[in-house]
Amino acid sequence: MLAPILSIQSHVVYGHVGNSAAVFPLQRLGREVWPLMTVQFSSHAGYAGWRGRAFDAGMIDECVAGLQAIGVLPRCAGLLTGYLGKAEIGEAALRALANIRAANSEAVYACDPVIGDVGRGSYVAAGVGEFLRDRALPLAAIATPNAFELEWLTGERAGDLRAARAAIAALRGRGPRIVVAKSLMLNDTPKDALDMLAGDETGFWRLRAPKLPIAVNGAGDLFAALFLHHWLERRGTREALSRAASSVHAIVTATEAAGSLFAAEPV
Repeated sequence: MLAPILSIQSHVVYGHVGNSAAVFPLQRLGREVWPLMTVQFSSHAGYAGWRGRAFDAGMIDECVAGLQAIGVLPRCAGLLTGYLGKAEIGEAALRALANIRAANSEAVYACDPVIGDVGRGSYVAAGVGEFLRDRALPLAAIATPNAFELEWLTGERAGDLRAARAAIAALRGRGPRIVVAKSLMLNDTPKDALDMLAGDETGFWRLRAPKLPIAVNGAGDLFAALFLHHWLERRGTREALSRAASSVHAIVTATEAAGSLFAAEPV
């Protein structure tokens, strides 16, 4: 197995988002994953009638202390964070990051700054967005916001390619070396497609994928996990973008063909 990733994000009983979307695909690629849950929900919160609760920050601290006690943190290649539930859980995730980096200075932090989405707005608890903007992203090497989150975090509109590049540059200015903006609908994006735009210190790469006729939750969580995995393997933004996006497209295509209710979540 490849060096492990500590994945601190949500868990749902029904469906595949958060760690349920990230862990199994990474394991199939030969990547060891240590899943640590921020919340336990009955389903994605897009379902009417969902139930569940966020865990407390102390539980995150205890689990990381346990990993430290058994001496495995030096093996950890990276930290991935997604849906946090509340800001204090994010602070615990940053304490985990400090412990990981003390054990392995080469460990990579990938922050998927889950805040909201176009059409729904922000759907996280008060203070989470500000925590991600002001505390988490300055420490991250990789950030994978969607279109709404890119604009929310930077205050920049991303309606065309030049503006999207400027927004990515602004977010990189806050700390992340690599920013990948997901689900962009720019002024020249066809109605039957979605764009991704990645930027690092060497330049920008745009990837366009066909928009499939199903709506899913969890695709962004899956992409963030796969991008981190491929970046760790290839150390190249362009290669990681291409491989991660291709895999997500193939999985969503297979989901559509299978008519699976477990991957096709309501939005």
